[in-house]
Amino acid sequence: MADQVLDAKGLNCPLPILKAKKALKSVPDGGTLEILSTDAGSVADFAAFCRTTGNELVEQAQEGGVYTFLIRKTS
Repeated sequence: MADQVLDAKGLNCPLPILKAKKALKSVPDGGTLEILSTDAGSVADFAAFCRTTGNELVEQAQEGGVYTFLIRKTS
C-alpha cells in the first residue's frame, strides 16, 4: 500500500506531473506515491519524470481507462 495516493483523474498534461511533484514533497524518502490518471500521455510523462528526477517507477498499470503509477521517492 502506498504512503500517499494522488487522484489526478480528469486532468490533462502537465497537471498530473505537477501535482505528483508537489505531492512527493510530503512523502518520506523511500516512501511511495500512487497516482491515478486518465491522461494517456501520462504513461510517457511519468517514465520521463522518474528518469529525470531519479525517483523509481515501481509499477504502472491500466484498467478501465485509468492509469495507475507507483513511484518510490529516492533521497
